[in-house]
Amino acid sequence: MTSMQQRAELQRCIWQIANDVRGAVDGWDFKQYVLGTLFYRFISENFAAYIEGGDDSIRYSELPDSVITPEIKDDAIKTKGYFLYPSQLFATIAKTAHSNESLNTNLAAIFAAIEASANGYPSERDIKGLFADFDTTSNRLGNTVKDKNARLAAVLKGVADLDFGDFDASHIDLFGDAYEFLISNYAANAGKSGGEFFTPQQVSKLIAHLAMHKQSSVNKIYDPACGSGSLLLQAKKQFDDHIIEEGFFGQEINHTTYNLARMNMFLHNINYDKFNIQLGNTLIDPHYGGDKPFDAIVSNPPYSVNWIGSDDPTLINDERFAPAGVLAPKSKADFAFVLHALSYLSAKGRAAIVCFPGIFYRGGAEQKIRQYLVDNNYIETVISLAPNLFFGTTIAVNILVLSKHKTNTSTQFIDASGLFKKETNNNVLLDEHIERILAVFDSKENIDHFAKSVPFEQIVGNDYNLSVSSYVETKDTREVVDIAQLNAELQTTVARIDRLRKDIDAIVAEIEGDGVEA
Repeated sequence: MTSMQQRAELQRCIWQIANDVRGAVDGWDFKQYVLGTLFYRFISENFAAYIEGGDDSIRYSELPDSVITPEIKDDAIKTKGYFLYPSQLFATIAKTAHSNESLNTNLAAIFAAIEASANGYPSERDIKGLFADFDTTSNRLGNTVKDKNARLAAVLKGVADLDFGDFDASHIDLFGDAYEFLISNYAANAGKSGGEFFTPQQVSKLIAHLAMHKQSSVNKIYDPACGSGSLLLQAKKQFDDHIIEEGFFGQEINHTTYNLARMNMFLHNINYDKFNIQLGNTLIDPHYGGDKPFDAIVSNPPYSVNWIGSDDPTLINDERFAPAGVLAPKSKADFAFVLHALSYLSAKGRAAIVCFPGIFYRGGAEQKIRQYLVDNNYIETVISLAPNLFFGTTIAVNILVLSKHKTNTSTQFIDASGLFKKETNNNVLLDEHIERILAVFDSKENIDHFAKSVPFEQIVGNDYNLSVSSYVETKDTREVVDIAQLNAELQTTVARIDRLRKDIDAIVAEIEGDGVEA
């Protein structure tokens, strides 16, 4: 079975589990149990493989808990960040799940123990609360303990039946692909509330390539609104040859999504000491101020959300916003995220940010912020994408690429709105589309109806309008009409009509003449 076939089969099985066991439970809520169980299996197998160390004579799941010494436990937590006894492993619990009348409370105790194992260790913050959304006593699972246990057992069995084969790097990637597949499908079915923190894989791939363009190594990569972590993980997936020296950093305001992002790091085999995901409001309670600057920043922040803005008089003096001399509108925080990213960007790096298109042409404070960005030569490229690429919204978003090391004062505009493949629910970017965008991003070549580098003076003369359509002329796909040929055809048609009328008149006259003789 090829990797593509294996991936498709795995995705089919996982989706079937979700549909089989959720019953009357809302799918977007119930995903927590499916994803939590997938995560539970992953860390169990990952931990067992670590303890066994490739020695086929050791079966960690078959050992009694009593053989685990405090030294073994201490060493394991320092390395992996958490600990599971053999009796707590996913495989151990899944074997007897259907007959275990205390399944829900047993699972709750195991999850609490996994989190508590990191207390007092450097990984404590990274592990704490990971299972917070896996509430095994919730009425969402059923009204009785029996109902709860039956549904939990069904999830455990479904996940246990998934065939990952040997636990190696390729299967870890496969597991991560399946995990993202499940999120994306639930997001598609959940509407905006689900899709707002999930960036489609191909768009994430494009953004990662833009941010990492021509950098042989980066100190670290950062997403100030990281959602489930998909943008950060694309950087890992696409740039294994790059050296991301200090790892992956992100901040997320939604607690559930914050947990998903941390799980996602583990699921992609990023150890606790190589990622730092924080919970909080990036705009008013930013983390990592002491860790900046970052060589690569990727982000898909929420579009046009409210924020405190000018109601907090201290923000105008914040080092992130003060240089622009104005705050983003209270009802449209988009440029607040942009200025935040710019403040955290290193002199050699790039930031690639998904943006709502309206911020590139509206007036008022947003125009003043655009002026600040253009006058200081921070905008490298603006790319317009096709509509309906994202879950939960059909709008055609833009990607803004910021840089502090431009070699000229021109700004590049790329119209990629025609690059997509139509699928059932959404349009998708293909690899060939990404390659075409990246090629012109690199060359800065002017291509009719696709890309243009615009001088600073022209943008100033256009009141700092940064809409792609203002500079890249849309190709006229209407049929070209040859007026001379059309006139000739019309004359021929008129002549035929005249002849037909004369013929009809003659026939009518003949008929009327025959009638008179009769």
